Amino acid sequence: MTNKLWIALAVTLAASAAYAQQPTSGIKRTPLQKVEFPDGYVTVSGLAELPAGGRIGRHTHPGIETGYLLEGEALMSIDGQPDKHLKAGDSYSIPAGVVHDAAAHGGGAAKVMAVWVVDKTKPLATPAP
Repeated sequence: MTNKLWIALAVTLAASAAYAQQPTSGIKRTPLQKVEFPDGYVTVSGLAELPAGGRIGRHTHPGIETGYLLEGEALMSIDGQPDKHLKAGDSYSIPAGVVHDAAAHGGGAAKVMAVWVVDKTKPLATPAP
C-alpha cells in the first residue's frame, strides 16, 4: 500500500474521532485498508479498541457499517432497535445514515474490527445529537 494511501486512511480515521459526543479518551483506532470500490464509494476497514468504560459517541455514516467484536464485550445502541449486548465472536450491521453508539461493557475493554462502505464524497462519520 502506498504511503499516500496510508496517510489518507489515517487522516480519515483520525477525523472520525471528531464525531464523538462524549470524550473518546483512550480509544485507539488503527486503520487497516482503504479501497475505492464500488464506483462512487470507498470501503474502509479498521480496528477500534475501547478501554473499560470507553464510548465512541453518537454518530452516523454515509453508508453501511459492519463489524465483528474480536475481544471483550460491548453495548451497541442503534436508533430504532433495542440495545445489543455483544461479546467476542458476535457481529453487527448498521444501515446507512442511522444514528448509533458503542461502549465497552462488562467492566473490561473491547476490540472491534469494522468495515464501512460509504459515499466517497462525504466524511466517514458525522456527529449526532
